[in-house]
Amino acid sequence: MKIKRLVARSALVCLGMLTWAACSTPVPSPAAFPPAVQSPLPSDTVSGVVLDDDGPVAGATVRLQATENSTKTAADGTFTLAGLSEGIAVTISAWKHTYYCAKVQGVVPPASDIALTLRHYQTNDNPDYMWIPPTGDDSCASCKPGVTEIWLENAHAGSANNPRFLTMYNGTDMAGNQSPPTRRGYSRDYGSFPLRPDPDQPYYGPGYKLDFPDTAGNCAACHTPGAAVDAAYGTDPTAVAGADTFGVHCDFCHKVADVHVNPDTGMPFPNMPGVLSMYVRRPFPEDPDRYQLFFGTFDDDNVPEEDTYLPLLRTSQFCAPCHIGVFWDTVIYNSFGEWVESPYSDPDTGQTCQNCHMPSPAVLDGEPMTNVAPHAGGIERDPLTIHGHTQPGAMDEKLLQNAVTMTATAQLEGDTVVVEVEITNDQTGHHVPTDSPLRHLILLVQATDAGGNQLTQLEGPRVPEWGGTGDPNEGYYAGLPGKAFAKVLEELWTEISPSAAYWNPTRVLSDNRLAALATDTSTYTFAAPREGGAMVEVTLLFRRAFIELMDQKGWDVPDILMEQQTVHLRR
Repeated sequence: MKIKRLVARSALVCLGMLTWAACSTPVPSPAAFPPAVQSPLPSDTVSGVVLDDDGPVAGATVRLQATENSTKTAADGTFTLAGLSEGIAVTISAWKHTYYCAKVQGVVPPASDIALTLRHYQTNDNPDYMWIPPTGDDSCASCKPGVTEIWLENAHAGSANNPRFLTMYNGTDMAGNQSPPTRRGYSRDYGSFPLRPDPDQPYYGPGYKLDFPDTAGNCAACHTPGAAVDAAYGTDPTAVAGADTFGVHCDFCHKVADVHVNPDTGMPFPNMPGVLSMYVRRPFPEDPDRYQLFFGTFDDDNVPEEDTYLPLLRTSQFCAPCHIGVFWDTVIYNSFGEWVESPYSDPDTGQTCQNCHMPSPAVLDGEPMTNVAPHAGGIERDPLTIHGHTQPGAMDEKLLQNAVTMTATAQLEGDTVVVEVEITNDQTGHHVPTDSPLRHLILLVQATDAGGNQLTQLEGPRVPEWGGTGDPNEGYYAGLPGKAFAKVLEELWTEISPSAAYWNPTRVLSDNRLAALATDTSTYTFAAPREGGAMVEVTLLFRRAFIELMDQKGWDVPDILMEQQTVHLRR
């Protein structure tokens, strides 16, 4: 033990001497070193820091305005942005989620110590805010005339005054005639229930207010969301005023900060249509720091006092609250859910709603738009970064004619003509047709001889009764060779089918619509002419509503020709 202690002490003494010797080594004075040389900033570079009220901001996007040249700030808020042109003044922008945009103008590369300050936008909502109208003085059109002009032509701009919506809500026809109030029966077990319309009374089609005269319903939650944001079940969509007469207007959409969906399914929660699933941020005009707020798709907006980027606007989830409707536990319309279930929802290989319904570039008067706010702070941009606000849908002929692919083949087989029709939904990210269950497709297959006489159908499907009984030249196609594609509802109490009154309890009687990437094949056999050839004409039509309902309401909405093919047969 003594030997070990002695060795240990000797080692400590030696270590101490070495340590003393090292510390005692003379250190050159600072003057003995050459002065530090700071590396010059590359001539194409600017650097700086992004801050907020609490200090540096990490993960902010810093961009050379209106370009793809961007970088992210480091943990200490600093950034370096390269690839600029020496001596040419530029604008540098900064953005991060929950902040307004920021910018510094007149930056001349090379430059350092650039500071951009971000401000948080408000996390609460101001119910006293007055919506900005799309048109008129101090309107959306005042700053963004081109975008507004394009938007005014789309269905969202007309959602409050759509005549089909209003006549269905009120139970009237286009002339203002109203059907009698709904007759009701009574059951000891179930209470009051609706009866079929009285056949001896004039009838102008169903209406929500006929069935529920003392309530407003939740139609306004999607059709006039700005008016319904504070009272989704208490807003009469026929009594709105101001900006809300434009339906789903600009100021409303650009103030939706988030949508509330089930994290497990990605779908809105039950009984939360429209504004009930939206987080709206109406600003506080009396607050000089947060007097206005517009969410958009640019993270380098040139009016940072008011505008900011919202990634949600580029996603299909933004559309979800108004594109799924469940009434009495029956899914009535569900274009968003159909997209979710399709391959198009794949985040790596799919497409969003905006890809088809807000495509770039925005085209005005035949020219691609390059500045969304000329003379009002807007800047020139790549037209492919400016989304179109046409938002084409069920009334857009071009969109419908590019929705599916139809192939028709025909051949003479002995004493018969055999026709095969294949329709593939290969260009649409949801069912065709979708949303309103009134919409449907009608496929017509006509075979004639050389003299134009109809050949007798021997086998194959026919257009159902609700395709309309009457003159085919007037659009009544029931019983003709062909078929229809629709989601058909039946009212539980009255057993009316197809029903348009889906605010009443219904069930899905049938649904043969074409899902995304699905194919339908149908075969038709006709008696061949005894001599000469034959001609087969196959036509696919889109119809906005069942023809009986259109007659009741007085809707004059022509069918849209989606596909048509003619096959000539010779012996």
